[in-house]
Amino acid sequence: SDSGIGHALSKYLDALGFTVFAGVLNEKGSGAEELRRTCSKCLSVLQLDITDPQQIKDAYSKVVEKVQNRGLWAVVNNAGIMGFPADGELIPMTDYKQCMAVNFFGAVEVTKAFLPLLRKSKGRLVNISSMAAIMRQELSKWGVKVSTIQPGGFQTNITGTSEMRAKLEKSLLDHLPCDVHNDYGEDYITMQRIFLESVEKYSSPDISPVLLDIRHAVSAKRPFAFYTPGKLVYLGLCFFSFSPTGIFDYFSKKFLISGEALPRALSMPD
Repeated sequence: SDSGIGHALSKYLDALGFTVFAGVLNEKGSGAEELRRTCSKCLSVLQLDITDPQQIKDAYSKVVEKVQNRGLWAVVNNAGIMGFPADGELIPMTDYKQCMAVNFFGAVEVTKAFLPLLRKSKGRLVNISSMAAIMRQELSKWGVKVSTIQPGGFQTNITGTSEMRAKLEKSLLDHLPCDVHNDYGEDYITMQRIFLESVEKYSSPDISPVLLDIRHAVSAKRPFAFYTPGKLVYLGLCFFSFSPTGIFDYFSKKFLISGEALPRALSMPD
């Protein structure tokens, strides 16, 4: 909840009167301080690096101590990172591992830690990710309702600042083997950064559709299994899910900026 959707959601649920536990990567950071300053006493800021098992245990203990017999109604898994958008061959293995540690394994470990409380309350598990389908079936027997939020393009901090993107690009270039660097070329890699910047530019600054869907998933008597906040997100998912591969590839190349660029070795004349 340091920034982005998690930060806005914490404020939104607090304003609605929920008791909120906001997990942050840095409890002394500006995002955490803003939550303490602007929200009510019903919001607690928790130090929670979801890649650190001990911090997850500590957060669980603090939640249990605070809620006592009242129980915990919902867990919203929102933490996520996005590395530099480049071809798979260019991305260092450390970036793959970090992405999985945060976007998948961290969410799984947090969920496993808090599931006893959710089973007891027959509450809600909301994942802004793709891990929910199996869990929804497994937890239905316990009365826990699981929802997946698949948002479209919204302006959050997931793509980082221009300085952060430049740092990611430099790090990627510095770690490339010489032959791979020569085959792809710096111009091609720079195009990937431009694509990332365009994603931010054309994304919506209004994240209220995401907040409203999460509110429904948390508080509705019969929450949906799948939410798609954002313009044309549902239609887009249906189109790309059911389109033949050739049509999918055509539209991907036509409408994605990165699809227009070619690596240096492929753009050179024979």
